Amino acid sequence: MLVVCSQSQMIEFTVDCFSDSYKYQIHLFLLFLIIYVNIILGNITVFTCITLDSHLHTPMYIFLGCLSIVDILSTSNIFPKFLSMLLTQRKTITFNGCMTQLYFFIYFTCTEFFLLAVMAYDRYVAICHPLHYVTLMSKKHCTWFLVGTWLAAALEPILHTVFIVNLSYCSSLEVNHFFCDISPLLKLSCNDTIHVEIATYVLGAIVGLSAFTLTLSSYVFIINTILSIKSADGRQKAFFTCASHLTSVIIFYGTSLSLHVKPTKTYEPTQDKIFSLLYIILIPVLNPFIYTVKNEQFKEAFRRLGRNAKRE
Repeated sequence: MLVVCSQSQMIEFTVDCFSDSYKYQIHLFLLFLIIYVNIILGNITVFTCITLDSHLHTPMYIFLGCLSIVDILSTSNIFPKFLSMLLTQRKTITFNGCMTQLYFFIYFTCTEFFLLAVMAYDRYVAICHPLHYVTLMSKKHCTWFLVGTWLAAALEPILHTVFIVNLSYCSSLEVNHFFCDISPLLKLSCNDTIHVEIATYVLGAIVGLSAFTLTLSSYVFIINTILSIKSADGRQKAFFTCASHLTSVIIFYGTSLSLHVKPTKTYEPTQDKIFSLLYIILIPVLNPFIYTVKNEQFKEAFRRLGRNAKRE
């Protein structure tokens, strides 16, 4: 039976998740609950430590604190609903809820693109223009960078969401995914979605390429400066200051490109679910470790907070 749903009607999508077997759903629920709790605790720890310790109130750590907030919000946009579906087996989401989830998924993705680019610029200034660092990365400049990042990221998903809101959905309302993403929603539409796909790629390219260009150009200058340092210890020290960020950038762009750079007609549910999981989970799980495990300044700040907490 053909079902054509106008956007004035309140409709619900059924989200496939991963398995129809309740036993496996419970196992998946426990696994993803542990992962989600670790993401929240890890990133809250980083953000709290940066917020409470005045020694970490520098641009690099302020940006890292914002990155932790983005990671918390991006996973919280998807995981609570996903976990609820696994536990209760009620795998429905309203049309408005689906569009809201889609908007914020794109929003936080764009925010991370821009934020990683700003962090790359911060490392470029620190390594290539250390004498001008205080001027170029003043509190005023940092504030404008962060405001610009959040505002620019908020504008980009609007067109994506408007296009998809105005599609008609036919035959099946089953989203073959574990959250509302662009490709599985386009697959459900009975409209010709080629214009939406083109707009999606164009807008994505504008955001992705602009952020990637700034990030790449920053690292070209950084690497050139590091190679020109005569002292081996100096080169090692300079590289260490940007190694964690470079690792995060490689993982983020690698998972992002594998997920988004392909046409909707090549959408393969099982493969895309796996890539989406890696994309949504990997960066938020790893970031707290990437940026802090070998960071003596952060570890010392963490120990100071622990000592202060014991005194109180």
